Amino acid sequence: MKKHFLYVSILAVAVFGNETYAQSDISMATHWYNRSNYNPASIAKPDYIYLFTNARSQWTGISGSPTVVNIQGSEYIQSLHSAFGISMVCDNIGVTQTLNPLLTYAFVIENNRDWWLSMGISAGVFSRSMNGSQFEAENSNDNFLFTDLERTTRPDANLGLEFQSTHFIIGLSTTHLFSAWKDTTLFLNANHQYGYVTYKNTDPEIYNYSLGLQVVNQFNRTIVEGNASIRFKKQTGLRSGAAEIFNLGLSYRSSKELTCMFGVNITHDFRIGYAFDKSFIPGFSQNNTHEIMLEYRIPSRASTSEANNRNTNFWYY
Repeated sequence: MKKHFLYVSILAVAVFGNETYAQSDISMATHWYNRSNYNPASIAKPDYIYLFTNARSQWTGISGSPTVVNIQGSEYIQSLHSAFGISMVCDNIGVTQTLNPLLTYAFVIENNRDWWLSMGISAGVFSRSMNGSQFEAENSNDNFLFTDLERTTRPDANLGLEFQSTHFIIGLSTTHLFSAWKDTTLFLNANHQYGYVTYKNTDPEIYNYSLGLQVVNQFNRTIVEGNASIRFKKQTGLRSGAAEIFNLGLSYRSSKELTCMFGVNITHDFRIGYAFDKSFIPGFSQNNTHEIMLEYRIPSRASTSEANNRNTNFWYY
């Protein structure tokens, strides 16, 4: 069969371990800016319609290596204390492709001036296809070569809680609920559990910084990731206050991966970002990963939280 599928399979085993064969959640470095892929509660963002997309090319230099495109949109409705969202994830690796469309709902359990607690659920389908026609046999008379197009579609759901205050974000979530407590197979998505905490310093007027820690568990595999980032701002006058200019970030995963992130604000509500991953797995250090991000906010009267006199200055996440 094609070399690219063999190389990707070997690398996947090296990264994910030989005891876990199910599909892992998409790995996106810019999840520190948008967590709704794995926690639907995080779409409860006040004051605007939120649009987000990121695209990731992993392990460059290996033909058939993973590529991911993620598109999301959501809006918080203040009168309903609820947020509604939609997302689509397309993940390609070797001869396989997955599509994961989801509808998301989040309800604000507590909407306080100084803190915010929301619960969310996503529901949709997880579809995986395998195109056997992309295989190349070294022996054309190999009767056991799979050459058909095979597709599997199953219901999918995620569940999560998130707490936010002036200086902290704390979240718990679980993904692919219908796969919980099921045996792993090569072409099924797997249940994951997430826990994270972020401290964000929002007091300085020239910059903000944050420190985050995330733990992800998938069966007997646990990944720990730490993040530090800083956002630089400029003064625009007493009426407008400070405006963000650009941000820098650094993350490290216990799976031996270092990420550098950069983002720049084109306007007050439009930001673009770039992330570069460096793997330290022996034998694969030359195969880097690139990711781009677009984030756009549309101010919405229906989403505004000013009626509650909340301090919205710290809601830059």
